[in-house]
Amino acid sequence: MDDKKPFVPDTKPIEVFLEEGKTYEWCTCGLSGNQPFCDYSHFGTTHQHGLLFTAEKTGPAKLCLCKHTKTPPYCDGSCGNK
Repeated sequence: MDDKKPFVPDTKPIEVFLEEGKTYEWCTCGLSGNQPFCDYSHFGTTHQHGLLFTAEKTGPAKLCLCKHTKTPPYCDGSCGNK
């Protein structure tokens, strides 16, 4: 695997429940066993860290699993799925 590019665990987003004001760490490398969240599986690769974000509202959210969204961590349909 070329560890400069993220692994794509799926081309469909995953729906998760977020809590307003809570900070989460979205997996940017695709290697986490706890998708879509970072579990630090990137250690030993060229990926430096996950992406910290704070939920703006409480409720369901579709987070990207293809790792190519232009609106991380949220799915923007880059893989043709929303």
